[in-house]
Amino acid sequence: MVKIIPFQELSCSDLVIDAVYEGGTAGNASDDPISKLLPGTGNQGGFRAAGKRGKERFVVLYTSGLDADWPDIIDPSTGKFSYYGDNKTPGHELHETQRGGNRLLKQVFSDLHATVTERQNIPPFFVFQKYPTKQSSRSVQFKGLAAPGYPGLTANSDLIAIWRTTNGQRFQNYQAIFTILDCSTISRAWIDDLVAAIPGTTAGSVPSVWSQWACEGKTKPLLSPSTSNIRSVTDQTPSDKNGRAILTTVFDHFEKSPRLFEFFAARIFQMHDQRVLIDQITQQSSDGGRDAIGRYQLGLFDDPVYAEFALEAKCYRPAIGGHTPTTVGVKEVARLISRIRHREFGVLVTTSVIGKQAYEEVRSDQHPIIFFSGKDVVDTLVKQGFGDPSSVLEFLKREFPFNP
Repeated sequence: MVKIIPFQELSCSDLVIDAVYEGGTAGNASDDPISKLLPGTGNQGGFRAAGKRGKERFVVLYTSGLDADWPDIIDPSTGKFSYYGDNKTPGHELHETQRGGNRLLKQVFSDLHATVTERQNIPPFFVFQKYPTKQSSRSVQFKGLAAPGYPGLTANSDLIAIWRTTNGQRFQNYQAIFTILDCSTISRAWIDDLVAAIPGTTAGSVPSVWSQWACEGKTKPLLSPSTSNIRSVTDQTPSDKNGRAILTTVFDHFEKSPRLFEFFAARIFQMHDQRVLIDQITQQSSDGGRDAIGRYQLGLFDDPVYAEFALEAKCYRPAIGGHTPTTVGVKEVARLISRIRHREFGVLVTTSVIGKQAYEEVRSDQHPIIFFSGKDVVDTLVKQGFGDPSSVLEFLKREFPFNP
């Protein structure tokens, strides 16, 4: 069970990774727990900075985890945190936002790639995610201490301005990459020092992982590999209402045309990773159990090495709307395994889920199979800008028209 900190204890609490900090019960903005944990940050918004603009002492990044158009993503296994800026509607220039979040991102990432002195001016970032409890809908979960950037990423890839279109109007927003640092607990002593405007890199209470990053440029991500690589039905199915609606839209579009779904399955896997190359959608009469054949590019772009793969597509009913899912079972997976040639890997794309037995057998026998289930389909579409059922349906009708 997760650790839950009562609302009345917030002002003297440490910050513990994945602990839940309960909100109040007054029914107004004063219920916000973050402003009690970190005085000076305010009680609303995704960006909450303490201190004057340009001289922030620390910053809270808050995410609901439910924004379909701008899906913030924390990868617990690698410590990589992808966070979107605050220009989420058309009509404003990239940096002209009410809370100044995008302007803050621009300055922070500029300092990150400048001198050591400028990097030391970057404030620590504390990441929280919405986590409603029975006590309060305003409760939050602490996800970690974050630093801008990620090992291996350059100035060209850790802060990117991306274009989106809403109601025919084009606008830009930032996608920023942070590293959740390997720090299990943030002491109340450091929080108090930051509130008192004692610099974050010189206070005696500063975590060593933060001072190493700020002073030496050494980034130590919080790595937490999963103890099990077998995903449950729940893990393979969208958890939110919008995601389930998107998956239903996909399934309904292709239910009467499994052949058309093969083209979509190849496309969605390619959308997931730009290094995927689709060479052929095989003919139904002679596909040899492979719906598509492709290559995955490795190494240098001007001197690549390719790993070939075979893709199988299964448009099966997902576990949505009270329906029992039609799972991909041992028989279907075994068929794909038998068709994989020497030095190839397999990809199985479905709108549903992979059955437990099939999943376990593949992983225990270490077959090189990638399972791409319903949730993965939805996550990929959302990441590519198709964040609601209507935009997904428009995309499907345009790219994969169904002609009965």
